[in-house]
Amino acid sequence: MFLNAFFIAIKEIKRNILRSILTILGIVIGVASVIAMVMIGDGTTANVTTNIEKLGSNMLTLRVGQERRGFMREDNTAKAFTNEDVQSIKSEILNLKGVSAENSTMINVVFGNRSNSSLVVGATNDYFIIKEWELEEGRFFEEDELIGGKSVCIVGSSIVNLLFKDESPLGANIRLKDFNCNVVGVLKSKGASSFGRDQDEVVITPLKMYQRKIQGNQDVSTIIISVDEERNIENAKSEIVSLMQERRAVKIGEADNFHIRDMKDILDTMTSTTKMLTYLLGSIAAISLLVGGIGIMNIMLVSVTERTREIGIRLAIGAMQSEVLMQFLVEAIVLSTWGGVLGVGIGLVAGYGVVNVFEVPFIINKNIIVVSFIFSTLIGVVFGYFPARKAAKLNPIDALRHE
Repeated sequence: MFLNAFFIAIKEIKRNILRSILTILGIVIGVASVIAMVMIGDGTTANVTTNIEKLGSNMLTLRVGQERRGFMREDNTAKAFTNEDVQSIKSEILNLKGVSAENSTMINVVFGNRSNSSLVVGATNDYFIIKEWELEEGRFFEEDELIGGKSVCIVGSSIVNLLFKDESPLGANIRLKDFNCNVVGVLKSKGASSFGRDQDEVVITPLKMYQRKIQGNQDVSTIIISVDEERNIENAKSEIVSLMQERRAVKIGEADNFHIRDMKDILDTMTSTTKMLTYLLGSIAAISLLVGGIGIMNIMLVSVTERTREIGIRLAIGAMQSEVLMQFLVEAIVLSTWGGVLGVGIGLVAGYGVVNVFEVPFIINKNIIVVSFIFSTLIGVVFGYFPARKAAKLNPIDALRHE
């Protein structure tokens, strides 16, 4: 019975091919939109994860003030860290790969007649270990440059492209504020971060030089730490918190006037946000599936009206109500299934195109494809049932009289 109903459904769909295409358009758009949105969201989440990992593996960030998570900003009214705090962490905490201050600000960097507002960072050589920076050419800072705070710097590849063009930056002097800084190294490119900032548009100077010539004091705003293995991160965090409470005279019961975060915290926050947006966009796109279902129900009701006499003849010669119900229900399911298949194909193509434009990974979410397809089929069942039931309940005599 089902097979016969299927062939009759195909015949009826072919007879009104344009109307059938327009009927399933809502399903096609709905399925395609859901798949494309989820693909974009998954690609963005993967991109965020990759870019955060580029910032440095097993990295801890220690900042002054209490963190205000609800507003995603920090309280910087507490007293700054000191160089001694950095040295204390380095000497007293075990299982660390590196510890460095990280003071930074935006400064207009000038070379010849070219200039650019770029991020300038004051740090030690441990900064390159923590951030996993490698050199394209040149060298890192020498010990006497770090201790004496000499005017030397290491630049990112974007600085080279913006200021030096085809010239070699090594040995050249760039201007920071009112003094010259000699370029001793060029970093390998890391590209844009998940926050949209170009990581290569950076100038790194010795911390003491930065404090003396740029900052004007010995404060340390941020301390970054790299733990040797992931399993030691929680112990390191606990030990650093205890050490800082002692050094900053935090009394028992008082809130800490500093906070520490690891990359997992940042990653969890970012990925949860992108996933929430993905689900939100996918849910909005899924609404068009309901619109498509209403379209199927509407056309099936029209079909029942057009074929009332045919239904009456079938009932009069002995067709059962269940057979008529099956006939129209199968037509609705075939329409929605075709819509689902076309929607999956279009969604994958559209998603591939969009992720390439945004330069995020192309990730096929098999679960969402299966769910979207099944949901489109259920749309046919749910919205096709009422017209099919109406057809099955027709009185044969009334149906035969219908013109």
